[in-house]
Amino acid sequence: MEDLIRASEAIAAGTVTRNDLRRRYVKLHRNVYARRELELTALDRAKAAWLWSDREAVLVGNSAAALLGAKWLSPDVPAEVGRVRYPSPPGIVVRSGAIADDEICVVGEMRCTTPDRTAYDLGRRLVPLERAVVGIDALLNATRVPASAVGAITSRYPGARGIRHLRQALDLVDAGAESPQETRLRLLYVLSGLPRPATQIPVRDDRGRVMRRIDMGWPQWMVGAEYDGEQHFTDPEAYAADIERLEFLAERGWTIVRVSSRQLRWQRPEVVARVRRALAAAGISTRDYGS
Repeated sequence: MEDLIRASEAIAAGTVTRNDLRRRYVKLHRNVYARRELELTALDRAKAAWLWSDREAVLVGNSAAALLGAKWLSPDVPAEVGRVRYPSPPGIVVRSGAIADDEICVVGEMRCTTPDRTAYDLGRRLVPLERAVVGIDALLNATRVPASAVGAITSRYPGARGIRHLRQALDLVDAGAESPQETRLRLLYVLSGLPRPATQIPVRDDRGRVMRRIDMGWPQWMVGAEYDGEQHFTDPEAYAADIERLEFLAERGWTIVRVSSRQLRWQRPEVVARVRRALAAAGISTRDYGS
């Protein structure tokens, strides 16, 4: 039994009866149904919108990002489609902007905007700035498309709505972010005037093998910063692995500033101050990067 169906097709094919439809499915859009127990994801909502369009729509924005493999997308935001002639129903947003043919790709059966065009759309539409950077970071991390490719798309549409907001976001994106919280932590440091950190810094053993990676940091001063999710404190195995990892990094001269979710949310000035102190202890003066 498929998770998402076009009711008319499923009934005609004999895979679903009208009784099945009433008992086992819930209606999402005209002629589009989902299994009753299905917990919808952003990708499910994108596919449902594509089915609603009679498989003609181009997925854009958040829906294109979902199809392209971006993580951490909210399942509650509306699906986004382009190149559709119909008025949008609840749960679907129809975007009317121009999309060049070379800004469209095919994933499986569905068409969507290319990663660079998708990042261009996300950066113009997602507000505030932090949300735009989080969205683009996740997309570039999943697709490995460079930010410079997004800049090339931007140059095609110099007068587009939100273009200034997009350019601000592109100045801050980094595909090395492996979670929204890593993006938020990096932005906090950069917007507080600290030097821009490198991301996913490899740390090698004596034989030159990469043994660990640091979320972000300043290799020239051997200072790193890491966001620790709840599993670091609630999972005994993860906690033990963290101890071994920190000992390995300390043996190689690294100072690691660890930041919890509570600290990132409620103690932001102290989070910045801790890194400033670590950099000062490593010999860098605030005059080298601004106070």
